[in-house]
Amino acid sequence: MASAPSPGPYLDIDEREAGSRLDRALLRLLGDGSRPLLMRLIRKGNVRVNGRRAKPESRLAAGDRVFLPASLRPGAAAAPAEGVPAGVLRRAEGVPVLYEDDWLLAVDKPAGMVVHGGSGHGAGLVEAMKQLRDLPDLRLAHRLDRDTSGVLLLAKHLESLRRLTASFRERDMHKTYLALVAGHPYPHAGRMRSHLAKGVVRGGERMVVDAEDGKEAVTDFQVMLERRHGDFDWGMVALHPHSGRTHQLRVQLQAEGHAILGDAKYGDKGDLAAFRAMGGKGLMLHAWRLRFAHPVTDASMEIRASLPSAWREILNEPASGREP
Repeated sequence: MASAPSPGPYLDIDEREAGSRLDRALLRLLGDGSRPLLMRLIRKGNVRVNGRRAKPESRLAAGDRVFLPASLRPGAAAAPAEGVPAGVLRRAEGVPVLYEDDWLLAVDKPAGMVVHGGSGHGAGLVEAMKQLRDLPDLRLAHRLDRDTSGVLLLAKHLESLRRLTASFRERDMHKTYLALVAGHPYPHAGRMRSHLAKGVVRGGERMVVDAEDGKEAVTDFQVMLERRHGDFDWGMVALHPHSGRTHQLRVQLQAEGHAILGDAKYGDKGDLAAFRAMGGKGLMLHAWRLRFAHPVTDASMEIRASLPSAWREILNEPASGREP
């Protein structure tokens, strides 16, 4: 049978469990009461065999090393991983893994979860993933705002991070965001070009359009659909940023008169009220797709994150008006 679990993160498989399914071997060792949590963590990619994702039906071999997330280890409930609050760890364990290999980890970040500790947050998704997945060198390859959901790319090693950073700097990393916005943008496709700078306005500091002192921000857009709820027009746009300014998409869309729905920082109060009347909440900005060259193999990569359930609930309402 597999060796008995220890306080550490790894479980070594011996000859007696060779040929066993991953889920059944772990249930024998951990107890059947762990089944719901175990199955969920395996499917989300948080249980790994020899450093790689595995399916519940994957067959084990003698000498395999199984990584157990913190919540599956003995005493996990009583002693959460040091430095990261238990609530952050629990939420991070539910974050879906979109892609993983020896150099990269891509996850589907939920809206409302901070990426890094700081600014009043002791720990974020990166710190939690380091401990949950035993990846001490895990580093963030690019950033997403707390309220933005979708594809988040992380590097497991400093060298892969350097190469990814170069790809971002040389514009070889192609991002596609989706946003639900107020109104019906026209024309239905084009380019937003502006200069953004930090400004102090009523309610505190935020980014503003500043043609004189701002840094250039460029974003291509394409209207994907148009809808109406009562007398409130709204739609969905695809966005392709060519620069990475703070709050770039939010500020540019607001300046065009089509603020992102649920944007309490930049949106119009009337639009926010209409969005709430639709049953919406939260910022409707989603990092849908990331295209780039693998930093080690140079293979073409495309990683996508499905629309969050809150989006699907809104988009499933009966359509009216034009859908391009």
